[in-house]
Amino acid sequence: MSIWFDPELTLPTHVPLGPLTMGEYLGMEWVELGDDFLKMRMPVDHRTKQPYGLLHGGASCALAETIGSLASHYVIDNEKYSCVGIEINANHVRSVNKGFVTATCRPLHIGASTHVWDIRICDDREKLVTVSRLTVAILKKKIG
Repeated sequence: MSIWFDPELTLPTHVPLGPLTMGEYLGMEWVELGDDFLKMRMPVDHRTKQPYGLLHGGASCALAETIGSLASHYVIDNEKYSCVGIEINANHVRSVNKGFVTATCRPLHIGASTHVWDIRICDDREKLVTVSRLTVAILKKKIG
């Protein structure tokens, strides 16, 4: 059973990350949509590396927050609610210096006022690089 608000949601109907956003700048792109997960990837290149030539932890967090926030966006009725990240943490367990990293986002909790997402970021060899948890607040829109 799908967790998405729109039962017809498919990867091609996803709104692009948007021009002039961090996601676009860092080269993030959609990979896969499942009944209860999203996947997105990001290159490990001059935009996402720290001075030692390794993937920057902040870039990993940007990928995690992007995919988790979008997951919440696709779970709620966007005419009635909006969603904003309120807490993120990340454990960087392996370095990577080339290729792509792919984030897989799955829900730990989908409630009326908060969502908690588990995001696992792996390298091209499917080795875990970062594990992150994102908490998102669900806010009722003021109408009128």
